[in-house]
This record gives sequence, C-alpha cells and structure tokens, in this order.
Amino acid sequence: MRTGIYARVSTQRQAQADSLAQQVDRLQAHALEQGWSVAPEHIFRDDGYSGAKLTRPGLERLRDRAALRELDRVLITAPDRLARNYVHQVLLLEEITATGCEVEFLDRPMSQDPHDQLLLQIRGAVAEYERSLIAERMRRGRLRKLQAGILLPWTRPP
Repeated sequence: MRTGIYARVSTQRQAQADSLAQQVDRLQAHALEQGWSVAPEHIFRDDGYSGAKLTRPGLERLRDRAALRELDRVLITAPDRLARNYVHQVLLLEEITATGCEVEFLDRPMSQDPHDQLLLQIRGAVAEYERSLIAERMRRGRLRKLQAGILLPWTRPP
C-alpha cells in the first residue's frame, strides 16, 4: 500500500518546538504499526504555513501525487492540519478521495457514517472559528502595541 503522510504547522514557534517532527514521527509510527511503508518522497510537510490558505508547497505536492494516483492512503494527525477552513477541508477531502486515495485522521478517525460526517463538519466549523479568534487576538495585540508606541517599524499596523 502506497502511503503518504501530511504534516503542517503554521508558526515558526511551533516549528521550533518540533511540532512538525512530532507529527511526522507519530504518523510514521502508525503506518509502521499497520505494516505500511512510507517512502521519503511521500512525506509532505508545510512548515510555517497557515491552514487557512490552500497554497502550500507540501499540500500542492500531496495533491499532485494523489492526482497522479501515486498514493493509496494519506495519514494526517487531525482535520485542522489539512485545513482550518471547513469548505477547504471538504474540497481537499473530495479531491483526494476522488483519486481512489483514502484519507485517515489519527486523532479523529472518520467514516462515511452520517454521525462521523456530522462530527467532521462541526469540527471543521470549530477549527475555522478558532482561526478567527486567533486572528482577532493578533489584531488586538498589534493595535495595543501601536497605541503604546512599540509596534515594530517593519510590521504593518492593524
């Protein structure tokens, strides 16, 4: 079985904390437990890319490989690692599975059961909501820094 792995972190702080490496290690361990091998070229990473955007080098490579039918399965730790926007999650899942490639989430396994599909939709909406909260907190923080006169000159004001 040709298995791929996708891992993503959105900030440099997460990248420095080895969050990306931890995801990859965990996904590889799961693949090994199942008896699947993961070729190095089938490990797709996005280090420092927001899940709110579809333009990510690792994700684009994954989509290309899936479209070429080079993968039978993709392992991802959780749906929010694939995308923070529910519509993007659905789009990507449909695109990848249409090629015959299965997508498996370790933290939140899913099936075609209506209950699982509902939970996926709810979790996708929650991930999108969390992203909105993070963006709002960052905007308010930059505004406070600007008002305090400590906004760095190379950053853009809120």
